[in-house]
Amino acid sequence: MKGNDEFGCLDNPITSEGKPPNPRTPSFGQQSPTTDGVLKPCKKSLVRHLSLVKSKALDIAIGNGYEVENCGAEFTPIIRSGAWADIGFRTRMEDVYLRIDDFTHDYGLKKCADVPNAFYGVFDGHGGKHAADFACYHLPRFIVEDQNFPEEVERIVASAFLQTDTAFAEACALDSALASGATALTALVLGRMLVVANVGDCRAVLCRRGKAIEMSRDHKPNCNRERKRIEALGGSVYDGYLNGQLNVARALGDWHIEGMKDANGGPLSAEPELMTADLTEEDEFLIIGCDGLWDVFRSQNAVDFARRRLQEHNDPAMCSKDLVDEALKRKSEDNLTVVVVCFQSNPPPNLVAPRARVRRSFSAEGLRELQSLLDGLGN
Repeated sequence: MKGNDEFGCLDNPITSEGKPPNPRTPSFGQQSPTTDGVLKPCKKSLVRHLSLVKSKALDIAIGNGYEVENCGAEFTPIIRSGAWADIGFRTRMEDVYLRIDDFTHDYGLKKCADVPNAFYGVFDGHGGKHAADFACYHLPRFIVEDQNFPEEVERIVASAFLQTDTAFAEACALDSALASGATALTALVLGRMLVVANVGDCRAVLCRRGKAIEMSRDHKPNCNRERKRIEALGGSVYDGYLNGQLNVARALGDWHIEGMKDANGGPLSAEPELMTADLTEEDEFLIIGCDGLWDVFRSQNAVDFARRRLQEHNDPAMCSKDLVDEALKRKSEDNLTVVVVCFQSNPPPNLVAPRARVRRSFSAEGLRELQSLLDGLGN
């Protein structure tokens, strides 16, 4: 692994050609260059199509027998992370990940210096990796360069996804060779707050005292909610594919595919769905993975597997590799990328379920049968 703050994809940290495209024109995305060539945030508000569903924090229900104590402001997560990626059985690698354990160090966030602050992302490209590379490089910048960050976290994160999508459209207009798409999932930690934003079928799963809590929903075209949105915007779902072409309902990029997106919207949305949680001492780690992992792991299965590995070596980097290696053994056919983020310094504790008290009694008929058996043995 390459230190605590990492852009990664095998031996190719950013792109096969170098840094992602960054056209420095005043019209590019929502930024304009300063005299020293450094991008600055544009003060113009992002125009969002009316058809896009407004992102909002979703309540997360904790159940299945575990009561989670609200630890208040006393709990402070101790953040450790690791990542691993493998090309798998594909001929080319189109996944990219981002791992930043300390936003303050990388982006100079003075407002967040006194609390844990970290940012992670997985970007699963299709039709090439340009969109994934572009999002990996630009999306966190749109977040931190917003003048209201970190006071309006959810709005800023949602806006950053849409700004990234618009900026990539303009980059593709300048260079058609960049045409591609990518699903994207990011996780932002600010103090005790965890904010997960998702576009597509990457997934984030929180381990809360051994219980898997899904922090994202897979955006598949045949899901009722996504199908209704797609059809309302003039699209269709055929054999599980959006317009018969894409197997995801939301993605960044793909501006080159006819009927997917235009200036007024379209059936393929870049609007992220956000879920938030207040971390407590019950929260052990977070697994972020592209769909290659979830093709062969259920959420609880992945948490159980990762938990055992962390109990053995307590190393999130090794745990990420363990998950990827196991997915390969289970014959995942996609690229594989996993990021594991731990919130405690110690390994996950052993969980001992209380032994249920069972009352045992014999019925009158059972007693008679037992007496008959004993009588027979006596004879």
